Amino acid sequence: MLPFPFTVIEGSLACPMPLAPPVISAVCLSKISFLENILFLSLVLSKMILMRHFFILFAIAGLLINPSAAEACTGITLKSKDGTTIVARTIEWGGSNLNSQYVVVPRGYTERSYTPNGVDGMTFTARYGYVGLAVEQKEFIAEGLNEVGLSAGLFYFPKYGEYEKYNAAVRDKSISDLQLVSWLLGECSNVEEVKEAVKKVHVINIDPRASTVHWRFAEPSGRQLVLEIIKGELHFYENTLGVLTNSPSFEWHLTNLNNYVNLFPGTAPNQQLGNIELSSFGAGSGFLGIPGDVTPPSRFVRAAFYQASAPQQETALETVFQCFQILNNFDIPVGIEFPLGQVPCDIPSATQWTSVTDMRNHVIYYRTMYNSIIRNIDLRSIDFSTVRYRAVSMDGTKRQAVETIKIE
Repeated sequence: MLPFPFTVIEGSLACPMPLAPPVISAVCLSKISFLENILFLSLVLSKMILMRHFFILFAIAGLLINPSAAEACTGITLKSKDGTTIVARTIEWGGSNLNSQYVVVPRGYTERSYTPNGVDGMTFTARYGYVGLAVEQKEFIAEGLNEVGLSAGLFYFPKYGEYEKYNAAVRDKSISDLQLVSWLLGECSNVEEVKEAVKKVHVINIDPRASTVHWRFAEPSGRQLVLEIIKGELHFYENTLGVLTNSPSFEWHLTNLNNYVNLFPGTAPNQQLGNIELSSFGAGSGFLGIPGDVTPPSRFVRAAFYQASAPQQETALETVFQCFQILNNFDIPVGIEFPLGQVPCDIPSATQWTSVTDMRNHVIYYRTMYNSIIRNIDLRSIDFSTVRYRAVSMDGTKRQAVETIKIE
């Protein structure tokens, strides 16, 4: 038998699973020529490759086309008193389990981009080793950090982005949007290099029906860029605020903050209304009116004000914990994205994982919907010249750890 591993889709969920290979009996092989035997095996292999490509496109379609299960992401940035910049983000998807994995990529590892025609796009080899958090396929890294401290992540960006149309004549310089993070983490050491590198390639959709994404890139100095591709043109924005969500465009979100100029941290002072004195029912009324729904504009406003009002922490690690605490407020419960009784899958949360990245100390932290215990990968402990490539489930056991307190 020959092994033919490929991705099997259950609904819109991609589950890596080996498929039983075709069984060719010795009797059959003995009755056909060697040439016919080779031709038969080639046809089987070609069919398997085409089937795998079809299933990958189906997974992407399910993930990025379905408007009723839109992916949501919220990103924030904090800086500790010791000068360490920390970036953090959530990733939400209520339609299925993303089967997320952490991926360790050594220096010298070579990949090839998907295109609408198959795995025949740009070939790229990592100059820098990196660790990424991938969704659906191990190649699709949504958030990552490389060994020199560059952070990169993609965020869902429906209806407002538009890539150039795929041109097979330049396929050797074409890279899929879902693999851009992988390439840039392996290629670049800072955000300025990112800007120059992206100008040399063609960013495309694997499936023309799928939504677009936009990207956040950050470096240890604290500089952060947002990249959006609109009508085929690259738009880079210096993200001095450090917040990012989804649609509309980044510039729109910044303008929209002006609608909340009345908000302030603390409690509103008492006011006199005629002969009646008005006073707050409780603390925090300075934020009365801050939007509380889970749409991208509302999350952007909430993230901006929560981030700005957070007391600065002394150390990087304290700031990491503070990021997790702030992003608790952006967990999306299963059920609110769908009509009552029509939740399509059995997962504990639409917020499937939250990650926090310490770029100066080269550590990436995460927790998941199955286990809120914070885990980390310290890139300084990895020898990227010798480590082998690996993709491992972010959850060894999909169950929340519970500590039992014994009373004696």
